Amino acid sequence: MLSIVFIHEMGHFFAAVIFKWRIEKIIFWVFGGVMISSDYGVRKIKEDIIVTIAGPLQHVFIFFILQGLLSFQIVPASVVEMGIFYNKILLLFNLLPVFPLDGGKLFFYVLSIFIPYRKAHRFILLFSLISCIAIILMQVFVLPFTLSAFILIVFLYLENRSEWKNQYYIFIRFLLNRFHSNRGQFKKMNLFVSPSEKLINIFTQFRRSKDHDINVNYFGKVHQIREVDTLYLYFKKEKFNETIGEILEECDISKES
Repeated sequence: MLSIVFIHEMGHFFAAVIFKWRIEKIIFWVFGGVMISSDYGVRKIKEDIIVTIAGPLQHVFIFFILQGLLSFQIVPASVVEMGIFYNKILLLFNLLPVFPLDGGKLFFYVLSIFIPYRKAHRFILLFSLISCIAIILMQVFVLPFTLSAFILIVFLYLENRSEWKNQYYIFIRFLLNRFHSNRGQFKKMNLFVSPSEKLINIFTQFRRSKDHDINVNYFGKVHQIREVDTLYLYFKKEKFNETIGEILEECDISKES
């Protein structure tokens, strides 16, 4: 099983290398692994999806290799059949739409295309927590109980609960990464906000694959502020509590449109 997990993680690794991601480390457990990269969430969603799919794709290759070994009787049939069984179980488990499994990550990335990052992140965590509770209850009252499956689902529940508690800090890290990222990779998107909105509330409308121009109707004139300027004001000028209208009065960063 550990060899299958290793090949799975190597799929993520080599896909990330192709896109020149900064890979910090790869952690292995008996039941799974994780590749940690500082580029998650700051590159194009297409890259995130490809790097994520590259892991489960290895199970398809493993299946054909094992079928070949079975056909040519190179390895005892019992060993190959056990490998096929574990390969299938790990693939199906990994594709569950529960964060941080690959299925959950893919669900999150697709959501991030259509709705703001903060909303997509909250939704996938809440969905994952409810799913884990439902599976645990089914394990206890409906399905045949297996200790290993029960431990795995409890582990996923605790991971999502921890992520839920830290979601504000994760959101701030997302904003910091955007502040320092290459903006040329994002398509432009206009946001229209009230002058009474604080910067942090405006940031909750940011989408992963967009570079936002913030439009504010202030005293009858529409002012446009670049996303990078709002992030600069928040992180460098510490404009935590001022509204965007108050900032317009203080700072000459806007332009009439």
